[in-house]
Amino acid sequence: MGEPAVQIADVSKAFKIVKEAPTSLKARIMHTRRRADDFWALRDVTYDIRPGTTVGLIGPNGSGKTTLLKIISGILRPTRGTVTTRGRIAALLELGAGFHQELTGRENVYLNASILGLTRKETDKVFDEIVAFAGLEEFIDTKVKFYSSGMFVRLGFSVAVHVDPDVLLIDEVLAVGDEGFQKKCLDRITHFQQEGRTIVFVTHVVDQVLAICTEAMMLVEGRMHVAGSAQEAVDEYRRVLLGDEVAVIESHPTGEVEIMSVQTFATDGRSPLAMAPGDDLTIQVDVRTADSIDDPVVVIRIHDQHEILEYSENTANLGVNLGRFEGKRRFRFTLHALPYTSGEYTLTALVRSRDEQTVYGIKEHQEGFAIPAATDRPAVAYIRTDVDVEDL
Repeated sequence: MGEPAVQIADVSKAFKIVKEAPTSLKARIMHTRRRADDFWALRDVTYDIRPGTTVGLIGPNGSGKTTLLKIISGILRPTRGTVTTRGRIAALLELGAGFHQELTGRENVYLNASILGLTRKETDKVFDEIVAFAGLEEFIDTKVKFYSSGMFVRLGFSVAVHVDPDVLLIDEVLAVGDEGFQKKCLDRITHFQQEGRTIVFVTHVVDQVLAICTEAMMLVEGRMHVAGSAQEAVDEYRRVLLGDEVAVIESHPTGEVEIMSVQTFATDGRSPLAMAPGDDLTIQVDVRTADSIDDPVVVIRIHDQHEILEYSENTANLGVNLGRFEGKRRFRFTLHALPYTSGEYTLTALVRSRDEQTVYGIKEHQEGFAIPAATDRPAVAYIRTDVDVEDL
């Protein structure tokens, strides 16, 4: 299988936390020695990232994800253990990292490209592409201290993906850019995957992990909690978020939600327990809040008979902003042209915070619908198809 693109071996990282720092000149003179405690952001993390894989790095806030990414990129050194990388690495970490505020966008492109290993001639060749991808033609000769956060991200990502990296490290930046730029970034990531490049992707949006990652690892309090397929890691992340280990997730005391019912309706009034391929289906979710909640998101999911997630959608993706939520509300999700030829499916509905850090209420694996198997449809997917025949 060859050598790993990134080899993480027993990596631990400690930071010094100074206690009772003196606040006056007299205190500094009288107390020349200050007490510092070790805070272990990472403990004994081991993982091999194979060439050509896209690895999602997930976990609650404070779990060590960004610290690990900085160690892989070489910005930080581990306290213990080693990280071995092979090939050119491009990293897009916190907003504006590596940019000099007093330099223009043009000057920062050349500066960042040189740090990532490109010669000036090599940067000359890709400079126009970098600027066009970022959409900053009008502002490229403006000092970056006048850039918005979106402009920072667009330029930083554009530089990172145009330096021909073997390994691309991305930390939460897709949450900053606008929807159009996010799609452009995801398209470029897909292109990199097709070229066999290695990507490490930190995010709290686990639907993105399922969409683009081949595998994932989850950190909790600096330790490796689980590693495996993207689905396995995301399932465990959600279990931790909802289950007995919820204490490791930052609490958001914004109230509780009761999911009163999850029901399905066929558009023609037939029982949803006997649907046909291509039918429309309405999923109705009734929700009641005990206290007001700020900007929640309602999510529906469809699982097959093996409890494999087949479909997920939510109000945020559909452009619905719930604002301040209080009392009772009914949500109707209409699914057009069911794409299944057979099978039994259950429904899950939940209400969560927009950043996916808090789940306010959930009702899992409710009775959904079934599509009886037909002998003339041996495949699993249904696509409405027309055929035209003519003599030649």
